Amino acid sequence: MRGHSSKKGIQAMPESSDFKWQKTKRRIKKHWQLYLILFLPILYLIVFKYIPITGSQIAFRNYNFKDGIWGSAWAGLDHFEKFFKSPQFSRVLINTLGLSLYNIFASVLPPIVLAIALTYVGNRRWGKTVQMVTYMPYFISTVLVVGILTQMLSLNGPVNNLIASTGAEKIHFMGDAGLFKSMYVLSGIWQTTGYSAVIYIAALAAVDQEIHEAARVDGATIWRRIYHIDIPSITPTAIILLIMACGRVLLVGYEKVLLMQNDLNMATSDIITTYVYRIGLQSMQYSYSTAIGLFQSVVSLILLVMVNYIAKKTSDTSLW
Repeated sequence: MRGHSSKKGIQAMPESSDFKWQKTKRRIKKHWQLYLILFLPILYLIVFKYIPITGSQIAFRNYNFKDGIWGSAWAGLDHFEKFFKSPQFSRVLINTLGLSLYNIFASVLPPIVLAIALTYVGNRRWGKTVQMVTYMPYFISTVLVVGILTQMLSLNGPVNNLIASTGAEKIHFMGDAGLFKSMYVLSGIWQTTGYSAVIYIAALAAVDQEIHEAARVDGATIWRRIYHIDIPSITPTAIILLIMACGRVLLVGYEKVLLMQNDLNMATSDIITTYVYRIGLQSMQYSYSTAIGLFQSVVSLILLVMVNYIAKKTSDTSLW
C-alpha cells in the first residue's frame, strides 16, 4: 500500500518553455523542407490577405488622400446606411443573388455527369480525348471567352445568320437584358465543366473496385451501379463544393460581367461587384465602396456558416 501510494503521488512534471522551444527547433530542423514549402503560402496570406484587413477601416471613415487611413475623420455606419437606402441597393442585391444562385445550381450537374460518363467509357483513348477537349476551355482567358461570345451572338454572327436562314427574326443577344444571366451561366458551364469534373473523377477513382465487381456478379446494370455506388461516393465532395460556392454567393467575379455589360442589359447585369467598381475606381468614393465590399464579405461569411451548419445536420458532411 505504501509503494502504491508513493507511485500515485508522483505527478508528471510540466514541460518548461525552454524544453518546448528546443523540441520545436528539433522538429523544424528535421523537417525543414516541409516548413520551407509552407512558408511561402503563409507569407502570401499575411501580405495579401491579413495586412489589407487594416485598410477596411476606411469603410467607417471619410477617407481622403491627404489625411490617410488613420487620419481621416470617423464616419461610423454612415456609408452602410447610405448603401442600404440607395435606390441601387435592391437592384444590385437581387441581380447578384439571382446570377450567383443560377450559376451555382446550374453548374452542379454537368461536371458530375461528365465525370461518371468518362469513368464508364470503354475506349480509354476516346475517354482521354474527351477529357482533354472539355478541360481545355478552362485555360481560355475571360476576355477571350467574352470576345468569342460576342462574335458568335452578334447580329451578324453565325448564330443569328442561322436563325435568319430559317425565316425567324434575329435576336440581339448581347442587348437583351432577359438573356444576360443565361448567356453568363451557359458560357461558364462550357468553360469550367471539364475542370470541375476532375475532382469528381478523382473521387470516383477512390471507390473500391471490388464493390463494382460484386454488383456486376449480382446482376446490377450500369444505371444501378451509378445510382447505388457512384453517386453516394461523390455526394460528400459535391456537398463540400456546394458549401464553398454558397460562401461566394455575393462575390460573383466582376471581370466577365463587366466585359459582357452594356447600357442595354444593365437592368440585369449590374451586380454588387460592378457597382463597387464604378463607385470606387470611377467615382473615387473609396469609403463608400469599401463599406459595400465589407457588407459582401460579412454576408458571405454568415451564409457560409449557415450552409455548413445545415449540411452537417442533414448529411454529416461539412467543412468543419
